[in-house]
Amino acid sequence: MESQPDYLDILKWAYREYQDEIVYACSFGVEGIVLIDLISKVNKKAKITFLDTGLHFPETYELIKKVKNRYPSLQINMVKPKNSLEDQVKWYGDELWKHNPNLCCHMRKVVPLQEALAGAKAWISGLRREQSPTRSKTEYINKDEKFQKIKICPLIHWSSEDIMTYIQLNKLPYNPLHDKGYPSIGCAPCTKPVSNPKDLRAGRWAGLAKTECGLHES
Repeated sequence: MESQPDYLDILKWAYREYQDEIVYACSFGVEGIVLIDLISKVNKKAKITFLDTGLHFPETYELIKKVKNRYPSLQINMVKPKNSLEDQVKWYGDELWKHNPNLCCHMRKVVPLQEALAGAKAWISGLRREQSPTRSKTEYINKDEKFQKIKICPLIHWSSEDIMTYIQLNKLPYNPLHDKGYPSIGCAPCTKPVSNPKDLRAGRWAGLAKTECGLHES
């Protein structure tokens, strides 16, 4: 029987196929840390994009500094929205994320990623099938209708235990909030700790009928 590709095969293929026209959009969660380490073994000068909404936890920004020091040759780009938080307040009022979170995510994450991917043919994501029902059918290689790119997801078969084992074995830095009940970490106002560790996305937009920021919806 023909063997199936693994995560490193997928990454090697992706960088061979797309070369400089591929970007890794990293949120710097635990999956992100694993992927950064794996990518550094395949392409030491890979392009990494972080969507800096201006609303992330201090722990997230501190982690990014550590990662930059550990992998100095990676091209880690902090992408900010064109509209400042002050502009957002002026146009839409205080705390837009409370009364229209979809608009807030669109302005501060979706549009900046569209711009960051403008010159790319493909992008890499750390999606895993176990994370949520909406991600359960994710493939290694996906046609991304939203951004009109190819989306590559090398970690689809990894479990949370696999992720943490890899981090511990390789002594990688990671966000300390993961040890405080935050399995998924996004913007600070919209991320809460969870009581059920099996519901990995429950802390994102808690109490709202929303589980995705819009980056991974077709």
